[in-house]
Amino acid sequence: MIRFLIRTLISLVTVALGLLVASWILPDFHVEWGGFLIAVVVFTIAQAVLGPFIFNVARQHASAILGGIGLVSTFVALLIASLFPGGITIDGWVTWVLATLTIWIITALGTWLLPLIFLKEKVKGAKA
Repeated sequence: MIRFLIRTLISLVTVALGLLVASWILPDFHVEWGGFLIAVVVFTIAQAVLGPFIFNVARQHASAILGGIGLVSTFVALLIASLFPGGITIDGWVTWVLATLTIWIITALGTWLLPLIFLKEKVKGAKA
């Protein structure tokens, strides 16, 4: 249960960071602060549900794209999150591509690095 909560917290933090970074570096990516939390939660839930679903579909029908599953699920989750009014708006296909790449990189790195930080503290506590 604790692992699930930590993973959920890490996902929420990395998605929020990814959306913020995308809004800072991409001029056609806009975050409305009133709907920011909703966009983060919707994106996180969508990606958590869509990741395994898209993986299974790709594994059965298009195994050549298995490496891009994270990008595909990030794009679809971004699309779903943008449908909720007052959260995020994205103008132009180039911004869609760059936002997908930016958010994917940040969430991938965060999902990989943040557990190491938590485990490092846990190992230190166990040794003491």
